[in-house]
Amino acid sequence: MTPNDQTFETLRPRLLALAYRMLGTRADAEDAVQDAWLRWRQADRTQVRDATGWLVATVTRIGIDRLRLAQTARTDYVGPWLPEPLVIDASPGPAGRAEMAEQVSLAFLALLERLGPEERAAFLLREVFDYDYARIAAMLGHAEANCRQMVHRARERLQAGRARFPDVAPERHRHLLERFLEASASGDSDAIVGLLHADARLLSDGGGKVTAALRPLHGAARIARLYWAVARRAPAGARWRIGHVNGEPAGLRFLDGQLQMITTIVCDGDRIAEVHNQMNPDKLRLH
Repeated sequence: MTPNDQTFETLRPRLLALAYRMLGTRADAEDAVQDAWLRWRQADRTQVRDATGWLVATVTRIGIDRLRLAQTARTDYVGPWLPEPLVIDASPGPAGRAEMAEQVSLAFLALLERLGPEERAAFLLREVFDYDYARIAAMLGHAEANCRQMVHRARERLQAGRARFPDVAPERHRHLLERFLEASASGDSDAIVGLLHADARLLSDGGGKVTAALRPLHGAARIARLYWAVARRAPAGARWRIGHVNGEPAGLRFLDGQLQMITTIVCDGDRIAEVHNQMNPDKLRLH
């Protein structure tokens, strides 16, 4: 392996982490990093003074371009679009799990969808990867003041989405998820209503590949009625267990050993505000 190859391979995990947070799917992130690799192989190294900066900037620009295309394509996506899990049922230590959940939880990635491509890039480079504004400005080709403003706007949008939900102890989060899965599996509508905020929201991503709600479902009573109906026609062999997805607790539903659905929740410690069901089989590959 040449020194240039070694440089890229050393940085690959960081580049993949950035691309995944930008694009929300593992396949798109890997494609972006591969594209960066091809550009790196063809680059005039005599003009590259900072390999890390060059590669991060390249992946960032590729991510922005791909995200613009993806956001256009998602207007034709069948039903709600939810991020693809990066790590399913991994078992890192408590510290590593907490760090991963904070930075790449599916709820966090879904919130990032509120941001435009450049705004998203600036926010991630600053808040997750800790680059200073001068370097961000150089990577994005904007004035430093513009980058500060982009990050400020991004923080405001994300905080608006999180405002109702303080940090919740992992044990409490898991407890609410377990109770919800038990109630939904049995179709206990009263228990489901008791666990949900009155204006709770359900998002199900089937991608047009499996049967799923085509629009977000709002209201505890409506969500409870849906689960009541689903429980009555659930396959006899379906089984739930608690796992971890991107470091946070998640419900994993299997049928005949095949992962069929991932359920994650957003909660305030007392009640559940959002339920996310990832059902698209293209996004349920066990890594």
